[in-house]
Amino acid sequence: MTSFDIARLADILRDASRKETLARFRRLDSGQVRVKSEAIDLVTEADEAAERRIKADVAAAWPEALFVGEESVAADPALLDRLDAADFAIVVDPVDGTANFAAGLPLYATMASVVVKGETVAGIIYDPMGDDWVLAEKGAGAWQTRPDGSSWRLQVATPPRLDQMVGYSSIAFLPSATKPQVLANFAKVRVVANYRVAGHEYRTFAAGHAHFICYNKLMPWDHLVGTLISQEAGGHVARFDGSAYLPSHRTGGLIVATDKDTWDLLRREVFTV
Repeated sequence: MTSFDIARLADILRDASRKETLARFRRLDSGQVRVKSEAIDLVTEADEAAERRIKADVAAAWPEALFVGEESVAADPALLDRLDAADFAIVVDPVDGTANFAAGLPLYATMASVVVKGETVAGIIYDPMGDDWVLAEKGAGAWQTRPDGSSWRLQVATPPRLDQMVGYSSIAFLPSATKPQVLANFAKVRVVANYRVAGHEYRTFAAGHAHFICYNKLMPWDHLVGTLISQEAGGHVARFDGSAYLPSHRTGGLIVATDKDTWDLLRREVFTV
């Protein structure tokens, strides 16, 4: 693959979201929402319909691409192994923040990332409510873009003192042995929130409105695009051991910070293990 039309992928996500997801928002009955692995892990008719449409449109545009969708992997877990070996793959989360969507909260996203030979090279986070994208291509910066073509470059915030930092952390998958200490350490920063939608947490961070993000569960559709966008906006991304985060990683935790010094400070003072 020598070039990639990210605008075409953005249009595919927007079309599927508007026709399949937004059309069902606050219109789902109980039979259209199911529990997957546990009560906080949901799938809806909108997730499945949007993924089917995106998959068909991606196949028409890039027939050579391996398609890895969250719901496709739920049906065929071996797809994750194929991603690790793929020359060219498109990874999709049709509804990031399904629990919010099912509850009628207008905070969810549609996300896609492009992986070439084990490296994330492009990605998009589309917000159906704002009808805009945050997107990045490796080496070209992170941009917020509207359908009319207007756009502006994103830059992470200047880091403040630790006690003034604002950030996001998912606590659902913190190891039980270290969870009490990490929760206590949150008192050292100004605000720790959790929107239950990684896409919007990454968008907010890349736009300079937060100083850090932390996750423990690393599914590729949740984090490949957000970490690329964060890095292209000037942020520092690494797993808990300081190593680079790659599409093949499923464990190891993840801290995203405004710069390396802030990453080190947060790892030492807040996200201890």
